[in-house]
Amino acid sequence: MSELGEPYIPASESPLELTGRVIVVGILLGILMTAANAYLGLYAGMTVSASIPAAVMSMIILRSLFKDVSILENNSVQTMASAGESLAAGIIFTVPALLVIPNVWDEIKLVETTIIALLGGLLGTMFTIALRRLFIVEEALPYPEGVACREVLVAGEEGGEGAQAILYALGIGAIYGLVVKGFKATHHTVENVSQFLGTRIYAGMDLSIALLSVGFIVGIRIASYIFLGGLIGFVILTPMYGLINGWGELGPSEVDVFMNVWKEQIRYVGVGTMVVGGLYTLWSMRKTIITGITKAITSKSSDESELLRTEIDLPMNKVFIFSGFLVIVTILFYWAKTGSFILALAGGLFLALTAFFFAAVAGYIAGVVGSSNSPVSGMTIATLLFTVVLVLLIGDGLLNLDTSTLMLATMLIASIVASSAAIAGDVMQDLKTGHMVGATPRLQQIAEIIGVITGALVIAPTLKLLHSAFGITETACLREAEINGRDCSNALLAPQAELIGDIVRGAFVGDVNLQMIALGVAIAIVLIWLKMPVMSVAIGIYLPLGLSVPIMLGGIISYFALRSAHIRVDGEIRDEPSKRAKEAAKEVENRGVLIGAGFIAGESILGVFVALLIVTNINLDKIFSTGELNNLLSLLFFGWFVAIFIWLATRALPSGGNLINEALIIMKDSAQKFIGIFIPKTK
Repeated sequence: MSELGEPYIPASESPLELTGRVIVVGILLGILMTAANAYLGLYAGMTVSASIPAAVMSMIILRSLFKDVSILENNSVQTMASAGESLAAGIIFTVPALLVIPNVWDEIKLVETTIIALLGGLLGTMFTIALRRLFIVEEALPYPEGVACREVLVAGEEGGEGAQAILYALGIGAIYGLVVKGFKATHHTVENVSQFLGTRIYAGMDLSIALLSVGFIVGIRIASYIFLGGLIGFVILTPMYGLINGWGELGPSEVDVFMNVWKEQIRYVGVGTMVVGGLYTLWSMRKTIITGITKAITSKSSDESELLRTEIDLPMNKVFIFSGFLVIVTILFYWAKTGSFILALAGGLFLALTAFFFAAVAGYIAGVVGSSNSPVSGMTIATLLFTVVLVLLIGDGLLNLDTSTLMLATMLIASIVASSAAIAGDVMQDLKTGHMVGATPRLQQIAEIIGVITGALVIAPTLKLLHSAFGITETACLREAEINGRDCSNALLAPQAELIGDIVRGAFVGDVNLQMIALGVAIAIVLIWLKMPVMSVAIGIYLPLGLSVPIMLGGIISYFALRSAHIRVDGEIRDEPSKRAKEAAKEVENRGVLIGAGFIAGESILGVFVALLIVTNINLDKIFSTGELNNLLSLLFFGWFVAIFIWLATRALPSGGNLINEALIIMKDSAQKFIGIFIPKTK
């Protein structure tokens, strides 16, 4: 297997890439992924990253039908298929909010939803293409899911031990996903809240081996910062808020009471931190961004003969021209929907700036924790806050438009920005995979555009069908029930859409949680002063602590495995391991990434499969009457798979050592390192 730093296919070679069979398979898989993930996101409030499942399914389909399939063809298929899934995330978090807000939409509108998806998806793709070299080549962010997808593609291409490892891990991940998500035999999340010193203390963990694998891939440093953010939100801020202000109305359980306070109050701290972190990230990278964009604008297509095949993007001058065209179309769309050219012009120009900003932020976040965990809804909320101010100043203060039009204008801007941010993270992950396998960026970018168009055409009919069948959001369904008495017992919750709808409603007829957002801004300033990565901590504050725990656990396993390799070669832990020790650790890391990729693929594919079963009204837990294990047994079940992961990942360690003894040696050193990374570095 080639080193991760070298393209798998050299630039001097030109194998098959974007072929007719690739386009057909990519479109079909794109339709499947878009529809399945739209339902899953509305049902459970989350989607699964489709890159790795699409890569596996692509290999199975193409290699079953054809013998001369190249790795770059498989890469193109997964690029197209994953685009629809990511676009679905941006749409389902925003468009259903138009149903929540009174007097705006009473049904899913096909044309408007398709236009929103097309504009947002294409804008995000164009902006990300312009930033490819910056984030992937110059900044060289890790992009854990992109790396994992590369390992899947390479293992399938080479066969042998690597292919066997990925298939073993894929099967294990699929079994875990089937038991947890299909048969619902164990809890997906284990959590508890206890009374402590007059307040409440939360402990919880998402039992996901996919998130464990993400933690192994990103490493302990980034995992620690994400976990720190979770501790700030759940261990410090939420208990303090409850102690000072009370816990509000009683819920079905102590956990529900705690989580309600976090969702309604503390989550906005993460939003404030994220906004400042995003601005600071772009500001700190301003010279590199300006240089990259300047080079992109001034580059000429005639110079392509001087570039390597693996460095040829779509012509940047055409990318920027098309982006400008999309902005003009957006302005015309806003004008048609709001009836005000001034508001449409201001909204369109504002959208161009915010879409680029959050495309860059989403691309960065995906590079740190993966696109599955990119908080698109958080970025959407941040966009809402800025948009509300703009619409109030122009639409209300200057034009005196009615409240319904103001709320519609706000949501139209936010939905396109959210779609842009959602697709940007996925595009950057895919381009990272392509960079490592040796794809031609221009052809992969064309594949991404095809995938976006496919997803945009599928998402609107899917939403309309789901709303007609089940009802999207309880708020919208209950409103309809008052009129026509429809059954809302199976309504899809769409939690992000409900939250966003409440924010817009509150902004125009109530109030916004400015105090918590201001607290987030203050925390971001402190983090910047401490020279800590603000975005990673902000992600941890915004996401539930339960998601951070398995990521942290994966980072710890990675750290222990690599340090064990150092000990076995050098006989001790050194500040600067020997060359042989580093090579041994690299072997362990590559093995762990391969196993993690299989676990991610297995759990993700089963997530899509279970979503399809639910859509077709097939419930495995009811058919087989499976019970559900309690919290302790669920943890033990998860722990068994963690042990399997450790055993598989550490098989690449040099022989002659003892993991238990090495763990004891490393524990002291790892604790010191964990504390040391939070100490401000002096110049």
